[in-house]
Amino acid sequence: MAEKCAVLGIYDVPEASRLAFYGLWALQHRGQESSGIVSADNGYLYRHVAPGLVSNAFHKEDLEQLPGDIAIGHNRYSTSGASDGAHGQPVLIRNTKFALAHNGNFPVTTKLEKFLSDRAVSTREMNDSEMMTHVLSGLMEEGLDVDEAVKIAFPMLDGAFSCVAMTPKKMVAFRDHCGIRPLSIATLGDGYVVASETCAFDTLGAKFLRDIEPGEMVVFDEKGMHSYQVVSGKQKLDIFEFVYFARPDSILLGQSVNEVRHNLGKELAKEWKLEADIVVPVPDSSIPAALGFSQASGIPFEMAIIKNRYIHRTFIRPNNILRDQDFKMKLNPMPHVLKGKRVVLVDDSIVRGNTMRKIVKMLYRAGAKEVHVIVSSPPVLYPDFYGINISSQKELIAAHMTHSEIREHIGSDSLTYLSYAGMIRATNLPERMFSASCFNGIYPIKIGANADAIEKVHFART
Repeated sequence: MAEKCAVLGIYDVPEASRLAFYGLWALQHRGQESSGIVSADNGYLYRHVAPGLVSNAFHKEDLEQLPGDIAIGHNRYSTSGASDGAHGQPVLIRNTKFALAHNGNFPVTTKLEKFLSDRAVSTREMNDSEMMTHVLSGLMEEGLDVDEAVKIAFPMLDGAFSCVAMTPKKMVAFRDHCGIRPLSIATLGDGYVVASETCAFDTLGAKFLRDIEPGEMVVFDEKGMHSYQVVSGKQKLDIFEFVYFARPDSILLGQSVNEVRHNLGKELAKEWKLEADIVVPVPDSSIPAALGFSQASGIPFEMAIIKNRYIHRTFIRPNNILRDQDFKMKLNPMPHVLKGKRVVLVDDSIVRGNTMRKIVKMLYRAGAKEVHVIVSSPPVLYPDFYGINISSQKELIAAHMTHSEIREHIGSDSLTYLSYAGMIRATNLPERMFSASCFNGIYPIKIGANADAIEKVHFART
């Protein structure tokens, strides 16, 4: 399985670790199994990593042990490596005084493994992030500075990566040549902040500067900020960031995530005409799309499902037992709103189908007369190898069932997906700027032996 995480970097800002703590809190939605910070002060690096949410991973005394005006942070949800905290980030190599935090995944690690094997470094218990860190550290042991090491290592990095890394006096941030995962820069006083999403800048009072470009490395040191285009870049942001993952108050590729999700709902209303009494979102990420559908269709919007916001997001939990338990605690219907109503139920995606089946059943039990499911993205047909928890095509319900079979499985009166073209239109950006591999099976970064396990989906979808 792959990783989808959050990374954060603070450079030349007093009490950097405290700011990193608040920035990671703003990025909590991107990873909930562990959180960590490494800081730099007087030539030393200090690290604290613990399992759980940011609020549980850090206490006042922990932050007091992270001095300095440089810090990098990471929120993790595992699936590359164990989920027991053994692979928490940032990864710190003490002998070279080097630390790294990684968002993304390496489908192919052959070059990393060979580099380390040639230097008698065992990779048996390493995940991809740790291999990358040890490769960079190894290059630094040979006398290279961190930015020089990143340039040399780039050809070995076969995958998706948005990274922040640090030494006692310098911070670097870099992205893969497709920019699969987001990464942006802001200014804060005389210093800088780097984060997976711009919502973290709002929390810290930082001023957005720009995105880090695909294939670019940005260096922060005593002379300021410097940019290097390490390899030629071609923007291919994972479109799932707009559909589901990013916080609605973030900006991606200059577009408001919230507005794009509104547009997804409006596109659905253009493509499909339904007779119903109320539009109900699956909270929270589907709310903007449901509002857009409601506004465009004229069907009243109702928050008829209430969410307990103090537990994990079920989609990124690592196994079915935990997902099932989360669901029982997570959603509660409002019978007085639903009773006797024809309901349009809006969700952003259907991956495995298990959650939607439970929600539909829950609405009928609460008194809904009809339930019509509409999805603000196309069918998810192919696995992801760049950092999302959909690594097996066997898990994807749309890869082996027709629309009619899925509708029967989830138990709804009807089932509608947004078209691929409608999804692209909603972004107000050209298709060429996105990786939509989960929908079209086109992988812009090589996936190695994983390609052998993928089957093209040819059967009718109606």
